[in-house]
This record gives sequence, structure tokens and C-alpha cells, in this order.
Amino acid sequence: MAATLRVLPGFVRNCPCPGLWGSPAYRSASSMALPEQAWQLFEGAVNAVMPGPMLRRALALDTETGQLKVRDRNFQLHHNLYLAGFGKAVLGMAAVAEEMLSEHLIQGVISVPKGIRAAMEHAGMQEMLLKPHSRIQVFEGAKDNLPDGDALQAALAIRHLAEGLTADDLLLVLISGGGSALLPAPIPPVTLEEKQILTKMLAARGATIQELNTIRKALSQLKGGGLAGAAYPAQVVSLILSDIVGDPVDMIASGPTVASDHNVQDCLHILSRYGLRGVLPRSVKTVLARADSDPRGPPGCGHVLNVVIGSNSLALAEAQRRAEALGYRTLVLSTVVQGEVGRVARFYGLLAQAAGVRLSSQAAEARKEEDELRGLVEELQLSDLRLEEALEAVEGAKGPVCLLAGGEPTVRLQGSGRGGRNQELALRVGVEMSESAGSAGETLFLSGGTDGQDGPTEAAGAWVTPRLASEAAAEGLDVAAFLANNDSNTFFRRLQGGAHLLCTGLTGTNVMDVHLLLLRPC
Repeated sequence: MAATLRVLPGFVRNCPCPGLWGSPAYRSASSMALPEQAWQLFEGAVNAVMPGPMLRRALALDTETGQLKVRDRNFQLHHNLYLAGFGKAVLGMAAVAEEMLSEHLIQGVISVPKGIRAAMEHAGMQEMLLKPHSRIQVFEGAKDNLPDGDALQAALAIRHLAEGLTADDLLLVLISGGGSALLPAPIPPVTLEEKQILTKMLAARGATIQELNTIRKALSQLKGGGLAGAAYPAQVVSLILSDIVGDPVDMIASGPTVASDHNVQDCLHILSRYGLRGVLPRSVKTVLARADSDPRGPPGCGHVLNVVIGSNSLALAEAQRRAEALGYRTLVLSTVVQGEVGRVARFYGLLAQAAGVRLSSQAAEARKEEDELRGLVEELQLSDLRLEEALEAVEGAKGPVCLLAGGEPTVRLQGSGRGGRNQELALRVGVEMSESAGSAGETLFLSGGTDGQDGPTEAAGAWVTPRLASEAAAEGLDVAAFLANNDSNTFFRRLQGGAHLLCTGLTGTNVMDVHLLLLRPC
């Protein structure tokens, strides 16, 4: 596969021989700088979930009969295929789909992030671009992950395409993370601005992605099964790249091809929880009241096949493989890390301390930290994390250890700075590690978004070590002030000239975030 991520400037400066994307040669864990290894693992995770390989695994076309096989279902193609797509990974997905199915494809419309074609061209990723004279129309919008007028035009074009289909047609829908912002079609009289303001207010007060999508679906023409309804009676096949914990197809991109199982009372409960029910625009109240009294209920989706073709677990599995090739004892802790970013940071800070102590064969000294860790596992509802097993494995490693996890923490906005959940998590973990006594050896924590864009910034995330506080103090940076203003991106840009930032550019995929903790004893 062609190179997709740029080597970080900080890694080049700090490492005598920076790692190259896709390089088959790995040096041992003891001969490479920790930041270089972290970068190598992160790029491997992203590379594993690039759109091309996943589409080719999901689709099988018999060119003689025109039978398209998707999982255990067969669909007859005969110049009756249409395509719609929306999300950060959809450009590459559409390019592969058209290459495989061009003989039968009549028309397509996709909505992708602003600037992604230029980014792919600049990175030399020709396989992620549509060919000249493509039958697929491309709309770019949702700059900085926010719905806008360009994304609205794309959504209306997709709705128009779907509404013109017949029972003889097949609509192939490509969905990935970021699709919700790229498919905004509010139900009149709600305006895009009103819907966007409400979503921002919910996000700023700490609403989860699930809660945000519940509100979005209730106010949308296409989400919550709306696109499937518009395409009826055509058959619909949705290929989904998951960016949500647990891979719930009704929540990814707000479930445009999945019947919503939420009602108006669910929406009102969420709005009340965050103190917004009393300030709703009249248009929102009108739409909610209309839905509550509609005897037809939500649209059905019996004509739809939804298939998840890629997820965070695939990315973590490749990172694990690469870490083991480097000589690390590697464990995937969880793929469902979520919760308030400060509490998640506390979890990782304590984990780093407890694992470091265990690695030095002094388990009794970490008893207090481990007790608090157990409480946090329960608080954060990390149902798939086996903490005792992980700590015992660390203790028996007798060498470098890599702990991997994935998910999406939540940031409650209190300031007006620039940042994203990955950079804020990394900064908070750096503070936690700096404040702990630590143990002999090296420790590094990295948090990166697989889409390459952490919030409205140009960074995918950041990495930190227990030296963060002293490094910041040496440059006159007040960490607490940056955190209070949710200004993690500015902090990392100033710290050592941005050396701790993960600057990948848009990657063309999106399966949530990758967290990795590296520990290397002396």
C-alpha cells in the first residue's frame, strides 16, 4: 500500500533513523526511540483500516453472471446500480467500489470532507481518488467536522438520487465516521443553523456521541432510516466503517439506513438532562411534536442489508502485531474506552504507574493505585477490560510492554481554545504521569484519531512522557491554564516546536481513536 502518513518532524529530529511508512524492517524495541516506535504502531493501525482492502473483502462480483455477493446475500446486477456515500473514508471507498462495479454503475453521489481530494493528491494516494470521467459526483463540505451549506447541498442531492429509484434498482451506500456532519438535511421548518447550534450546545455540555445522534436523527430527513425510506422500493446495501464504540449501526453517521428505535420522549429526556429543553427554538418543538403524533412511526428498513466492514478492533490488532514484532509483550485492553476525558486520563495515568511498578517486580508498592484503577474500570464501564489479567501479564513480561486500547472520550468544553479529545487526553495523561512517582525505565502515552483530524485542528493527536511537566515549565508554559481553556492544540504547538503532535493530514479512514501506552524498563 502506498504511504499515507507523513513522518513527524519531532520524530525526525529526535531519532537518528526515523521509521518509514510500510517499511518491512523493524529494529528491536531496545534500539529505537520510544516516539519512533509509537509512530510506527499508530501508522500500522491506520493502514489496517484503509478503505480499499476492506471494500475488496466485503464485495465479490461474478463478472460472468453479474451476481454481487455481500456476506451471505446475492444481488443481481444489470446496469441497475446506484451509489451514495458520506463520511471521512468514503472517497477511497467509492474509488474502489467504482473500480470493481463500474460496468453496472449508473450514477453516484458522495459527500466527503472539505479538502480531502487535495490532501490525497498531495500525499500521492491515487488509489483513494476517483478516476477521470467517473460516474460519481463528489461534494466537499463540513469543514472542521461541522455541517455547512455545502454538506446540505450534498445531502439533498443524495436524497434526490434515492427518491428516483425503482424496485429493480440496487443502492450501494458507503458510510463511515464523520458521515453525520456530511449528511445534514433538517426537517423543515428547522434550519441547518438551528440544528447546528443545538448540537454544539449539547456537545459543549458533555453529551455523548450516542445522545448527539439521537437528537440528530429526530430532526433529520435522512438519518434514522430516512435514506432507506427515500430509496424504497429499491434494495439497499450499506457498507459501514464504524467509528463508534460497540459498532452500533443505528448510531454510525446517525443510522441513515437503520430504523430508529428512539422516540420523542428519548429526545426530551436528553434535552432535559443538559438543561436545554426550555430554550428550544419553536421549529424544533414543532418537528418533535409532529413526530410524536405521526401514526406511521419511523420508516421500516426490511429492504436493507447493513454490513460493518471495518472497526477499531482491526486497527488495534495490527498495532498489536507490529508491537510484538518489535519485541513488546502486547495486550489489547479495550475497544470501548469512553467517558469524561479527565477520568479517562486518570485511568491511563494510574495504569502507567501501576504497570511500571509491576514491570519492576514491586507489585506491593502499587496496591493503592491498583485499587483506584479497579474503581475506574467500573466507573468507565470498560466491560471488556480484564485488569487483573493485564497487570499479571505486565508483571511477567520481563521486558518492554505495550498496552493498547480504542474508543472516544468526551470533552466538556469550558474554554475557547483549540484542541480535540486526543490532544486533551494526551495532555491530561502527561500531567498524571508527571505527578506520579513513576518507576525506573521509559514510559510514553499516545492518543491519535485514525481520521487524522482531532477536532477542528490539523493534528491527529499527541504523545507525552512523564517529563511533560518539566518540559513545559522550562518553556514557561502553564499546563493548567491551557487545560482550563481547552487549548491543548496551542499547548502542543508551542511545546518543543510541535514535536509532540501527530500531524498526519487527513488519512481517508476513520475508526475512532487509538490509545497506546509503551513501557520500557532500563
